[in-house]
Amino acid sequence: MIDLVEQFMAEIEPYVIEQRRKRHGYPEIGFAEYVTTYELSEQLTGKGFSLFYGTELLTSEERMGVPSDEFLKTNEQRALDKGVPPAFLEKMKGGHTGLAAVLDTGRSGPNFAYRFDIDALPIEESDVAEHVPAQQAFRSQITGMMHACGHDGHAAIGLGLVDYLSKNKDRLCGKYTILFQPAEEGGRGAKAIVDKGWLDDADFFLSGHVGLHDLPAGTVAAATSRFLASSKINATFIGKSAHSGLEPNEGRNALLAAASATVHLHSISRHKDGATRINVGTLHAGSGRNIIAEKAFMEIETRGETNQLDEYMQQNAQRILQASASLYDVELELEYVGKAISTSADLKFAGIVERACASSKNLKIVPDLAIGASEDVTYMIERVRERGGLATFMIFASPLPAGHHHPRFDYDEQALMAGLETLIRTTEYLLKEDGICESLVD
Repeated sequence: MIDLVEQFMAEIEPYVIEQRRKRHGYPEIGFAEYVTTYELSEQLTGKGFSLFYGTELLTSEERMGVPSDEFLKTNEQRALDKGVPPAFLEKMKGGHTGLAAVLDTGRSGPNFAYRFDIDALPIEESDVAEHVPAQQAFRSQITGMMHACGHDGHAAIGLGLVDYLSKNKDRLCGKYTILFQPAEEGGRGAKAIVDKGWLDDADFFLSGHVGLHDLPAGTVAAATSRFLASSKINATFIGKSAHSGLEPNEGRNALLAAASATVHLHSISRHKDGATRINVGTLHAGSGRNIIAEKAFMEIETRGETNQLDEYMQQNAQRILQASASLYDVELELEYVGKAISTSADLKFAGIVERACASSKNLKIVPDLAIGASEDVTYMIERVRERGGLATFMIFASPLPAGHHHPRFDYDEQALMAGLETLIRTTEYLLKEDGICESLVD
């Protein structure tokens, strides 16, 4: 008997890789993925899916860490210059990016939901000779922006899944919702989609990530445990500028307050109940060598193995930031710009995925791998589980020449094919199990 999935995978591989490389060459950061959203919609046109974007996709006020109006307008103009139609852009203006695609077969069956994040990072991509995107001419075209975490590949997997569902819709049953999520980096986009209700009736939720573990491509973790909760905080210290030689006593030094806070934040005692993390990612302060610094800006994140542990780190961070401001007699403004909660995937998926992929020649399924990081997909997982559904987050492992969020980050593109095959086989298995979908025959 012909293995329909194996046949499809051979046919779709060039398309998936082409789409990954196209996305890689034009990275856009969270809530500014205007060109990405439009180009994804173009790939979905004519495939039987209903498309939803703008405020149809997400609740505007639930977004976190939305970039400045100036930044968004610059990127909106870039999108127009790149060929995004004005009417399409109008619905996305102000950082309302991302896309939902829904296929309703009209036949009774389960509701499936899948999430693929699409944003990039503010990193300048390496141009060294051994970096494959530089070698093969799909390196980032945008200065200071890079797909350094694999979301270019996630979008490509999503498009491959759309193609499979479209070509097989006459033999499927139930409903399929594909979420192309903006602004995963920093934990900013998922909650706004959850709030809109997209996961409320999902029976099965499948998501995943390329890389993370340096293992041969084809290795897939059926579920992921131990997501760290995380909070993202912006801190602004406001002092008073003065001539550093003539009247230093008249100044109030925001730079020193921020520097003091940086040192003391990293000295917060770790907790006996589990893993905790803190990082000061950026510190910008001052305007000249002979000027007492009037302003300092810091980007900070905390993490914890549980929501309570992240709260412990947050509270101590706030205490130190306030104390540092008081020490140097400056004002402090805090802004919370992102959050992810702690959860684990449903480990029941370990057996499901293993059975679903038993006939594959390309996949090695392992039950569970720890992520060791944070992901706002946890909001989606929790909503599905609250409503009685099953949810998983897989890892599509790959050898990594450099780690995530590094200028030379890259991965084996066969990991994309492994991810797509796993999602397809798992979906078909869930439909066949207990005869849920009588129309599904090989």
